[in-house]
Amino acid sequence: MAPSPTQAGPRTRGDGESALDRRYGRTRSYRLRRRWIAVIVGGAFVVVFGAWVIFAAFDGTSASVDTNDAGYVIHDDHSATVTSEVSVNAGTKVDCAIEVLNSGFDVVGWKVVHLPASTQSSNTYTTQIKTMNRGVTGLIDKCWLP
Repeated sequence: MAPSPTQAGPRTRGDGESALDRRYGRTRSYRLRRRWIAVIVGGAFVVVFGAWVIFAAFDGTSASVDTNDAGYVIHDDHSATVTSEVSVNAGTKVDCAIEVLNSGFDVVGWKVVHLPASTQSSNTYTTQIKTMNRGVTGLIDKCWLP
């Protein structure tokens, strides 16, 4: 009695690969190709990550900016004065964004100030800011090295 198609095993070639393996891409060459692709992608990731670590460690910018909100005065509905203390290495220029907020924490006044290089590491600056509405506080949003 001949085996029925459901009882027969998969047909194989002489190399041990079945017709189903060939049909669905489970051949030895396909597995080797996938393994090589994985090795190449992994190696590329290691190279890129290593380059990023080296760049981050030796980028040459060791200066940092420290800021402190020293005070503010709200003059009226359309003006305010913000006093800020900025600490950076002597001889370094700094740009800062100063803002005035209302009671709902909305920005009603904002200005970028360019602070010149100084011989001292810590300086206090006063900035006049025009506002759209009455503010309730003034502060430094952020500072950066130009």
